[in-house]
Order: sequence, then C-alpha cells, then structure tokens
Amino acid sequence: MEIYKVREISRRNVLILLGAGTLSASLGSGLFSSEMVSAKESVASTASDKALKRLLEGNKRYVAGKLLNSERNPSRIHDLAKGQQPFAVVLACSDSRVPPEIVFDQGLGDLFTVRVAGNFLEPGGLASIDYAVEHLKSPLVLVLGHRRCGAVTAVVESIQTGKALPDDISKFSEAIAPAIESAKKQLGDAVDNAVRANIKYVTNELKTSQPVLAEFVKKGQVKVLGAYYNLDTGDVQVIA
Repeated sequence: MEIYKVREISRRNVLILLGAGTLSASLGSGLFSSEMVSAKESVASTASDKALKRLLEGNKRYVAGKLLNSERNPSRIHDLAKGQQPFAVVLACSDSRVPPEIVFDQGLGDLFTVRVAGNFLEPGGLASIDYAVEHLKSPLVLVLGHRRCGAVTAVVESIQTGKALPDDISKFSEAIAPAIESAKKQLGDAVDNAVRANIKYVTNELKTSQPVLAEFVKKGQVKVLGAYYNLDTGDVQVIA
C-alpha cells in the first residue's frame, strides 16, 4: 500500500539530483513535505474512523444480544503482558450500568478507559488520556455520557434548589455546572438536556483547550467525539 504520495520526478531528474548531491537538501527544504503531511493526516483520519466504526458495530451486537468478542481468555492475557495498543480511549461515567468494554463488545487491551462519575475532566483523567494518545497512539477519544446520570442529576438538583452538595462530591458541581448552565434555557427534560450538554462541553474542552490533545487534533492525528448511552435500550448515539 502506498502511504506517501510524492511529486512525480523522472528517473533522469532523480539521477541528476543525486549526482549534484541535492536530493537530500531538497527533501530537507520541504520538496515533499506538504504531500507527506497530507498523507499522514489521511492515514490518521482513516484510523480514527475505523476505530469509531468498530465501537459502533460492537454496540449494535451488544444491543442485539449477539456478543462476539472472545478476547478475554488466558491466551489474550499472555499476549497483552508484552504491551498494549488500545484502538480507542473512552472517557466514561463510573456508573456500573455503563462498562465500555461490554457496551461496545470489546476485549482485553482494546480500550483505554478513563472513568469518573459524570464523565467530566479532572487532572488524573486528562493525564491518562494524554498518555494514551501520545504514547499508545490511540487515534480516537470518545466521551461517553449516559441517560439519567446520577452525578449530573445531583448537580442539576443542587442548582435548582440552591442547596450545596456535600463537600466530598462538590467537585461534581465545579466541573459539571458550566455545561448545565448552557442548557438551562432548553425545553424538555432538564437532566437529559444537562447530560447531553455535559458530553458536548467535555468533548469541546478536550479538542480545543487541552494543549497536548488539541495539538494531535489540529494535526489530524486524533479525533475527539462525544456519545450518549441510552440506559433503557443500550444504544450509543454519537452527538458531538
């Protein structure tokens, strides 16, 4: 498979360049740089799209009750002891009803999962995502929120009643409140609107405000998307 598409140069011209000792200099000066960068971005984008397709196909199997993934056996454990290459990062809620590996029908080593109630950004989670993208080369980051999220519900109720959350979970409010504020004027269910707004808010923050990840996104090497999990059906819908 041809990965890099470069300008056509006749065999005679190549020999002339080599004879003049200028081919190396031409490469260094960027003769092929734009084509190479474009090709790299195309390959990266394709990897991101394939990763998303793999997740959504797995979710369809999960919803249909036709789980296929068998990569959860002693042989797989042995293979992964040598290293990991997760094809996607999932920032998900800690809710016990939404385990990413199961709802996407994936096996050991397939997903690099970061979980926190309310699927919001916090320092440890962000560092974990950066690590997966920069060192493990995962081409897709998916922010996965879900219907009737308890953390989001708690913050919505706190805002509505004016009653502060207990100190130990007040960080929910600090992190989720900005997204909820943006959804306050929307019609419909306040909690569901807030859940969706929180997914979109975190997704946008990852793409634009976090230096390491934003650079990978800018270069086209990683895609960051947001998705909504329906507790009633098990279905996952990409919304951001």
